[in-house]
Amino acid sequence: MRTPNEIDFWRGFALITIFVNHIPGIYFERFTFRSISLSDSAELFVLLAGWSMRLLIEGPAASYSPGRLILRLGSRAVTLYIAQTIITELAIAMLAGAAIGLDAPFLLDWHNASAVFQEPVEAHVGLVLLTHQLGYFNILPLYVILMTCAPLVALTYRYARPLLLPASLALYGATLVTGINFPTWPIEGSWFLNPFAWQLIYVLGFLLAGGDGIAAFARRNRRWLRLAAVPILGLGAAVAILNYSPEPIDVPDPKLFFVFDKTFLSPARLIHALALAAFFAGSYQAIARWMPRSCVYLAMLGRNSLNVFCVASLLSLAGQIFRYVYEGRIAGDAMIVMIGIIIMGFVAWVSEWRDRLRESTAKPQGSPLPSPASLS
Repeated sequence: MRTPNEIDFWRGFALITIFVNHIPGIYFERFTFRSISLSDSAELFVLLAGWSMRLLIEGPAASYSPGRLILRLGSRAVTLYIAQTIITELAIAMLAGAAIGLDAPFLLDWHNASAVFQEPVEAHVGLVLLTHQLGYFNILPLYVILMTCAPLVALTYRYARPLLLPASLALYGATLVTGINFPTWPIEGSWFLNPFAWQLIYVLGFLLAGGDGIAAFARRNRRWLRLAAVPILGLGAAVAILNYSPEPIDVPDPKLFFVFDKTFLSPARLIHALALAAFFAGSYQAIARWMPRSCVYLAMLGRNSLNVFCVASLLSLAGQIFRYVYEGRIAGDAMIVMIGIIIMGFVAWVSEWRDRLRESTAKPQGSPLPSPASLS
């Protein structure tokens, strides 16, 4: 297993904040950075996803042929799709079970789940097609699309590097102008996280992970970018604390350029997310010296992000149901957070133990067994 690093640490940090923020009203959500930020962990997670993809194609997959690269990234998209399908069905079962056990049929209406029970045939087709998504279970569909398009990003960078960022910006701008988005069905609407817009922060993460282009510029000017980020973060904190958001009727067209819209990753949210990245980039070493054990723990979560994210999503739903039963007291909220973080860590540990076991059993006969230290 790789040693703790900055990317895994921040990914683990994002996982915990997503877990907490996906329990509306919980006491401890006021201590997550979303309460003083215009952007939130979704932007951080997608930025890091693009960053990780760059490390892959310039590391283990650097010598891959285009066909092999497409298969490698495509298989990841399939894994994400399967994970989304499984956790959605488990969430539906949790809501149904809670509705029966608590004699609370209104739980069947939570988080856009009512169509599954009222129109099961159409809704299940929609679940398979990703056109029907439960609330708080709509992040992985975005990743499925981004990872499906990841080969295009990687191959464009490999063979037509100057086109990648302009093409991504053009698609983002066209999306804000036209309002294009994937539709939902059987309930009419559109995706909560618009892949046409969110692809930009994914591509920016991909580009910033390298040593050329905008990444080289950012590294040369890290000090000045950090200073420039301070007023942006201060303004974002003021906006979040005051709960201010421009009314669409008060801004000029195209309105999506000026509102603080999460679905379309409006420019204000995007700039704020990049300012956060600029301000905290390179801070991992200082944080690791200050709280080394926490960094190791968060990095372990980040190394196993998909497994942890899936379990955390279900834990968030369980926390919502628990708060409904016990009326959301602070002691109960503390128990939810503590148990949730412990279970997330256990899932990450089991994932790594399984991988180590698989690696050890794959060794040829006669090869020396790994030492106990290598399994720690």
